[in-house]
Amino acid sequence: MLKILGRATSSNVQKVVWVCEELNIPYERADLGGPYGGNDTAEYLSLNPNGRVPTIDDDGFILWESNTIVRYLADKHGNGTTLWPKNLQKRANASRWMDWASSTLAVSHVPVYQGLIRTPERRRDLAKIDAARDGWAKANGILENWLRDNKYLSGSTFGIGDIPAAPITFRWFNLDIERENYPNLRRWYDEICARQTFRKHIIDIGMQ
Repeated sequence: MLKILGRATSSNVQKVVWVCEELNIPYERADLGGPYGGNDTAEYLSLNPNGRVPTIDDDGFILWESNTIVRYLADKHGNGTTLWPKNLQKRANASRWMDWASSTLAVSHVPVYQGLIRTPERRRDLAKIDAARDGWAKANGILENWLRDNKYLSGSTFGIGDIPAAPITFRWFNLDIERENYPNLRRWYDEICARQTFRKHIIDIGMQ
């Protein structure tokens, strides 16, 4: 059985668990990282030298980097489905949004999330948080423009291209921050929230 190493509160782990649920892939998950620790041990570093989560063990095949894991699982278990269609251009579009979510969206959101959720109030750098929020809003403007003409980031149907951005967008709509009016982003987010798998593994877990 597939083993997922990483705590449920990590947005990167949530991506992997979510795609497993969408594709009905049996799995076991073990809490590592954050308050659980264990990701700096020699045993774990032999699997993932970065010491980050998630890492998967698929019958002895070890893989890390969450977007790569999602693509691997989709290709293995969902090849040709709407989640991971055979059309090369649709796959490329999905991969683009996955990688953009990591390189741009996540980078701007992390200082806000870490600053407001995981930093005691007396130690918060409000100027840094505000500057990062502005960058996050700018990135969301890119999503807003795409979603004006597309139902999902993946295109006309939900796919793995939507998965990396969604947990971050959950935080955008639930953190105590100023938010621009992005109606297309809101419409897409509401569509995502209607998915039971998203509610179970992101919304119900909340922000910790």
